[in-house]
Amino acid sequence: MNQGILALVTSTGCAAASALQSLTDAMHIPHLFIQRNGDGSPRTACQLNPSPDGESYTLAARPPVRINDVLLTLVSELHWQKFIIFYESDYDIRGLQTFMDQSSRLGLDVSLQRVDRNVSRVFTDLFNTMRTEELNRYRDTLRRAVLLMSPRGAQVFIHQAVETNLASKDSHWVYANEEVSDPDIMELVHSSLGRMTIIRQIFPLWRDTNVRCMRNNHRISSLLCDPQEGYLQSLEVSNLYLYDSVLMLANAFYRKLEDRKWHSMASLNCIRKSTKPWNGGWSMLDTIQKGRISGLTGQMDFRAEGSNSHVQFEILGTSYSETFGKDVKRLASWDSTRGLNGSLKENRIESGMQGVTLKIVTLLEEPFVMVAENILGQPKRYKGFSIDVLDALAKLLGFKYDVYQVGDGKYGSALPNGSWNGMIGDLIGKRADLAISAITITPERESVVDFSKRYLDYSVGILMRKSEEKLNIFSLLAPFDLAVWACIAAAIPVVGIMIFLLRRIQAVRCQNSAGGHPPPSVSTSLQSAIWIVYGAFVQQGTDSILGSVALRIVMGSWWLFTLIVCSSYTANLAAYLTVSRMDNAVRSFQDLSKQVDMAYGTVRDSAVYEYFRAKGTNPLEQDNTFAELWKTVNKNNGFENSVINPSEGIKKAKRESYAFLWDMAVVEYAALTDDDCTLTVAGNSMSTRGYGMALQHGSPYRDLFSQKILELQEKGDLDILKQKWWPKKGRCDLQSYTDAQPEGRALRLHSFAGVFCILAAGLLLALLVAALETWWNSNHCRREQPKEVTNDSSAGQGPGLSLLTQNRAMVATMGPPAPPRPRSRPRPPGPPVLPRDATATLYFMDPAGADTSPDLVELQYTQL
Repeated sequence: MNQGILALVTSTGCAAASALQSLTDAMHIPHLFIQRNGDGSPRTACQLNPSPDGESYTLAARPPVRINDVLLTLVSELHWQKFIIFYESDYDIRGLQTFMDQSSRLGLDVSLQRVDRNVSRVFTDLFNTMRTEELNRYRDTLRRAVLLMSPRGAQVFIHQAVETNLASKDSHWVYANEEVSDPDIMELVHSSLGRMTIIRQIFPLWRDTNVRCMRNNHRISSLLCDPQEGYLQSLEVSNLYLYDSVLMLANAFYRKLEDRKWHSMASLNCIRKSTKPWNGGWSMLDTIQKGRISGLTGQMDFRAEGSNSHVQFEILGTSYSETFGKDVKRLASWDSTRGLNGSLKENRIESGMQGVTLKIVTLLEEPFVMVAENILGQPKRYKGFSIDVLDALAKLLGFKYDVYQVGDGKYGSALPNGSWNGMIGDLIGKRADLAISAITITPERESVVDFSKRYLDYSVGILMRKSEEKLNIFSLLAPFDLAVWACIAAAIPVVGIMIFLLRRIQAVRCQNSAGGHPPPSVSTSLQSAIWIVYGAFVQQGTDSILGSVALRIVMGSWWLFTLIVCSSYTANLAAYLTVSRMDNAVRSFQDLSKQVDMAYGTVRDSAVYEYFRAKGTNPLEQDNTFAELWKTVNKNNGFENSVINPSEGIKKAKRESYAFLWDMAVVEYAALTDDDCTLTVAGNSMSTRGYGMALQHGSPYRDLFSQKILELQEKGDLDILKQKWWPKKGRCDLQSYTDAQPEGRALRLHSFAGVFCILAAGLLLALLVAALETWWNSNHCRREQPKEVTNDSSAGQGPGLSLLTQNRAMVATMGPPAPPRPRSRPRPPGPPVLPRDATATLYFMDPAGADTSPDLVELQYTQL
């Protein structure tokens, strides 16, 4: 206190707590008190002194003693009318005052007996002081007994009772202690002869490894939070509350700093009379009382009259038929909000349930539970996979059942006030004996109800529309962008013009060097240059002669360009056709989180919704897949992408581009029975949970149902029922869509339709051009029809040919003159027959102008 103090956390007994309370109340120091029991005896409430001003600064971090309430509920459930309570000498009997008063009002006959430390002497004194008749009556009293002792003292007491033959096989003893470990429980039930029931305090187990080690943005060491380490179970309950008390103070200090309402620490001295209480104490106490944390002991707050009211007990037990109590199971639970949850009745069911009629609550979910065709006036009948399993169990066990639908249409989830809705709420409220539908086994549900063995594996699937392949007849143009095609189309005439100019320059140079006669086989027209370029582009070669180095450089660059373009086009075309043949781009949660074109969601406030929230908000998750999924699923608090029930999600997936995340079994059935077969299913088939039948906590039918379900699995009956509702080939064949078939790998006609369209367009264009050429040539020939044709070979002018027209004369000269033919056989009129593969040079001359240089035209032909 001299160094400065903000709050005090203590873990002591009741005597020290009273002294500390007086100090903290006087100095206005917030005090978090954790009651500690060092001897292991059951705890009794501390009687603290009332505060003088009515302002108590002491907060009880450990909940008030509620063991008496649990005991009273238990004996009422077991219908005990007469029993005895054994308590140790260290136990404060004042803690039983309330219990005795309530038992008296209920008309219960309760006896109390103190047990000294020397337990063996207690039984020795009984045999020495009691007669045989009194011992028999005492033995009958011991058939129903409650032990309020330390674990070690209870073990010695039970051992002595069995040794002295005071305990019988039909006896039922209840051991109540907040702090008792699993090894101590096994020792107790092995020492007992009859039925044994144990009451102890438990804490909510964070079974989800993703959130187990996080408390209010505070990371707890895995040594404490991981049940597999086993270290947490070895700690005393007071130490757990001590840890959470420090966490509560840290949370309060953080909120003080965040609100900028921090108070300086109090430096107090009790010796000086001038010392005044800390003026910031009440504000700090108010901040602590308004806080709430989730720690190792569960929820902690001080809103209930300055004490932490959150406490939970579990009731473990054995049955008559078990030898030495070797099989210990959880029968029920008790908490401060709901009271008892479970059944403690002494039911012994060996093999059958003949004459038993069960009341079963259900929820319609295809194909698990559906309404069958009902006859007017008859009770409603149901069908489905779960109903078939229930009928198979009823046939084996001999029971009958009545089915009704749950009122709120929910499976069951915990509400903020601690209660449950849906089918789980009906089981807790004992309105139904069994719940059956597509109900999954979760840790939260299993803490309040019992489940049979799983009869079907569970996993989350993705339901969506099958991808519709887009018909694009010009898909072969897709490997290149439109800009690339435009650049390629522009490059062809540009390079063609370049080659045309270079070849014209080459032709003029050759003409000058050859005396005015160009090379006979070199064409220098623009049309032939562009044709050469196009021929090289389509890799058809060319018959051109590249004389100059410049032409060779141009053509070499063009050939390299076309090689790269054609190779890139071939590679991209193969990749494009491969990707376009894929059935669907979404095959897993990772694919779904990466795409942005399709929305997705699930049913709000469902087990799947909570699954994605736990995975998506976990800061320890290394992969951000579930974080992205949760962001989309919870968009606008789930009202934008999520739906209110599974049927709406299935309709939405069929109607639009939407992926519905739900139970794999449900979405598979929806895809198999779709009228149009437009739905498909994706997702991970690995299963960590399953579907089971939910029963009341401590139900005597659980083991029988689990045993018969295992028998149905062993015989293969469950597989037959599963094949009935999920056939491999039903109305829609999902397998053929999921697995690529051989014919699915081949390119289809519409992929090559563009090639055939280009070919057809080329053929039509060729026919049109041919028709135009024919029309043009016919008209041209008619206009330039020669008026006179003269054959002058008879005049001895040799084989030369002279064609006279109206305006100009054309002279064809062929090589050396041929020898003259005999005059007796005159040449027939008409053009001469030239040798095959002859090259003729025709000179066009103006008959009037002698100075005009002739225009040279090269013609190469095979026959004239």
